[in-house]
This record gives sequence, C-alpha cells and structure tokens, in this order.
Amino acid sequence: MEHKLYLYNTLSRKKELFEPINPPHVGMYVCGPTVYGDAHLGHARPAITFDLVFRYLKHLGYKVRYVRNITDVGHLENDADEGEDKIAKKARLEQIEPMEVVQYFTERYHHDMEKLNVLSPSIEPRASGHIIEQIGMIDNILESGMAYESEGSVYFDVEKYNKQYHYGKLSGRVLEDLMSNTRTLEGQDEKHNPFDFALWKKAQPEHIMRWPSRWSEGFPGWHLECSAMSARYLGDRFDIHGGGMDLMFPHHESEIAQSVAANHVEPVKYWMHNNMITINGQKMGKSLGNFITLAEFFSGSHKSLTKAYSAMTIRFFILQAQYRSTLDFSNEALLAAEKGLDRLMKAWTTLEKLSPASTSTSDISRLQNNCYEAMNDDFNSPVVIANLFEGVRIINSVNDKKESLTADDLLLLRNTFSSFIGDILGLKQEEAASGSNTTLEGLMELVLGLRKDAKNAKDFATSDKIRDELTKIGISVKDTKDGATWSQE
Repeated sequence: MEHKLYLYNTLSRKKELFEPINPPHVGMYVCGPTVYGDAHLGHARPAITFDLVFRYLKHLGYKVRYVRNITDVGHLENDADEGEDKIAKKARLEQIEPMEVVQYFTERYHHDMEKLNVLSPSIEPRASGHIIEQIGMIDNILESGMAYESEGSVYFDVEKYNKQYHYGKLSGRVLEDLMSNTRTLEGQDEKHNPFDFALWKKAQPEHIMRWPSRWSEGFPGWHLECSAMSARYLGDRFDIHGGGMDLMFPHHESEIAQSVAANHVEPVKYWMHNNMITINGQKMGKSLGNFITLAEFFSGSHKSLTKAYSAMTIRFFILQAQYRSTLDFSNEALLAAEKGLDRLMKAWTTLEKLSPASTSTSDISRLQNNCYEAMNDDFNSPVVIANLFEGVRIINSVNDKKESLTADDLLLLRNTFSSFIGDILGLKQEEAASGSNTTLEGLMELVLGLRKDAKNAKDFATSDKIRDELTKIGISVKDTKDGATWSQE
C-alpha cells in the first residue's frame, strides 16, 4: 500500500505531509542527553519517541541518517549563560577529569538505551569534539552582523536579528514580551540585552574545560553545539529536528536564529517535540523527591516504586501515549502496562502455534491497514497498540476454536505482529532474571502432569483441587482439546 505520512510540525502548528528534501534520504537530528548523571524517565521518552520515528521511516524504505548528540560542555547551571558548567562541577566535586564524568555517564546512558531496545543513532557526536565547527559558525554569525564581542565573550544580538527575522516563531514568543519579562542577572552587564545568549564564553580562572580562540580562552555556548553539529553531518537544511518540549525555548529557538544568521537558510523543515512526563500529576524533579532514574525502575530500589519494572514495560508504558500528549507515571499505570505487555507477548507466542483453517472469520488485511493508518497519522502508537490488541482477541479466539483463519491470513497476521511489535514499536521478549521463568515452566509441567494423571484415574476431586489452588496463587488453568494450558495473571 502507498503510505502518506503526516507529522505535526511545531513550526507551522499543524500536521503536514512528510516530503523529504532529498528523497529517499532523510536527515534527522535529535538533542541527546547532557551526561552528568544517570538517565531518568524524562530521558527515556525522547529516546523512545525518536527511536519510533527512526524505525518507522526505515520501515517505509527511507535511508535515514539519524544524528543524536551528547552534550559534554557548555551547559551551564541556570541555562542563562551564568553559573558553573554541569559536567565541570561534577568533575570538581569528584576530583576527576571532566571527560571521566562524560565517559562514565555516557556508558551508563548507552547501557540503559540498549535495555530499552533503543537503536543506536547513525552518528553520535560530542560537543567537545566539534569546537572548530562551533568557532567557524561564530565567525559566520559575526560576519552577518548578528553577534558582538564583549570582554572576551561573544553574544548573539537577539534584538538585531528580530528586526530582520522573527525570534520566537517556534515557541510563539514575542520579543517585546521577553524584553519586559527578562530579569538582568548579576554578572551579565557585558550583554547588550539580558535576553541575548552566549555563543562563546570567556572561561573564568577556575573553569576546567576551555579552548583557545581569537576572543579568549573559553568554551562554546550550549545552544551553539546543535546548530554546528547538525550542519556538519546533515547540511545547512535538513528534514527533522526533534527533542523534548522543554527544549523548544530557548534552546531550539536559538538554534534557528544562529543557523539563519550563519547560513542564511532555515535549518529545519519539520520540528517535532515530545511532551513531558509527570509523576502522579506533578512535574518530575529532584526537589519534589519524585525523580526516578531508569536504573531505579529496573531494580525497584526507589521509595516511590512498589516493585522493579522491566525495560520493555517502561518502553510499552511510554508508547501507550501519543508522543505529543502528557504522560503521567504512577505505579498503577506501570502495573497495567506490565499486564498489557504480557498479554500482547503471550498472544504473539500463541500466534506461531496456530493451525490454518479453510475459512477466515476476521479481516486481517483491515487490521494491518489500521496499524499503518495510525502510524501515518503522526506516529500514533497508542492506536497501533489498540489495533494489535484486536489481533490478540482474534488469536485467543482462534486458539479456543471459536474463530478461524486461513493460511494466508495467519501469515499476514504473523507479519503484522512481527513488523509492528518488533520492528516498529521495538518491543521484544525479555528473559526473566535468574532463569525463574524456566523453573516455573518446569514446575507447571510437573503439576499439570499430576493433574492429568488424576483426571485419567477419574479422581476429579484431586484434579479440581490442583486447579483451584493454582487459581488462588494467580495461575489460571484452561482445559482444551490439546490438553491443559496455563497462564500467570
């Protein structure tokens, strides 16, 4: 079938038909983590969101160059060109080199992403490895007249840029409102206006991470890295730029201004932003005591968690909401996601064991089309999942001999489940820790064997007692033509 993919463009504030600049090639840039601490649920959502986009574009046959950066320099504590570099601060407190901090937390981030089955990007550049490109971009911006040097630092002149272009068009901000609502921070007298942002900061004597430039020994501003690295690997104009909604202003807004000033072209055709995760209706944050790392989810060690949750449960939980919707975490929501994922995966296993019939009672072609229509409607993963659960109903009904599918429809359903569950949603069967699943399966085979012996001996009291006792501990036994089956509730 022909696929017309529509995605919501934050810049135009509407859904647009996806038409790559240079088909079948697609350039996609996503803002990655600042690696000074363990990844948390807020890091998982953009990673999984844009992994879904990456997977689906490749599924449709596009050749995707996916660039996701690592921020390892220039991200200051208050994101307003003041304060200490977050990684340098961590290094100072730990009395180690900043790049040791970067290496340690980058490896932990990669480990978490691997557990979540997030594909590696095509290129994963670090800001510290592209200082030359960032200095070159600053030169271009100065040449355009949209920046100025002040006491060894270089700042972007937002007011001057706004006279020719529109600073604020991505986020819907109006410069006059910014001017009236922006407070002047201590130590920012060197700026023409408090809302001007740093392209290059002169390093203070105690600052560890610094590079030579004609302005001073210093370091690039946080916003600059993405503009320089996206242009380096994807060109001055590329297809998709993604990230969390919290980055829309000032980070992405400043990216647009920098790129237009330096390269005289709009850098991005489609801007995509995933929404935030809240915890029991509250914004997630360390100060509120509801900040949970992925490692704590996987181990169940955080005080807010009632148990450990698998990486696939976290992934499935995130995919149950459309990426532009707010996603609220609670233990109840994760328990429901865990049960739903278990049902889906068990049905997928059952599907491989089904035998064909001469007729079909369900329209599998329509089910597959519904899944594609949902993905083509701005990557609507929850609607895809709803359609897959219709597939689960059909599978269980066929398994119970209440419905039937021909060989062709069975093959189509298997292909649909494989494509959408595995390839596109990126869900996979997980091995239980310490082989506990294998042990349980062995025990259940023994218990059901004893029950079968009791039934054959017409000892129905013992047979029923085994079934009833198993039900009490959450194991359901169902008698079928081919023997008894069991499932864990």
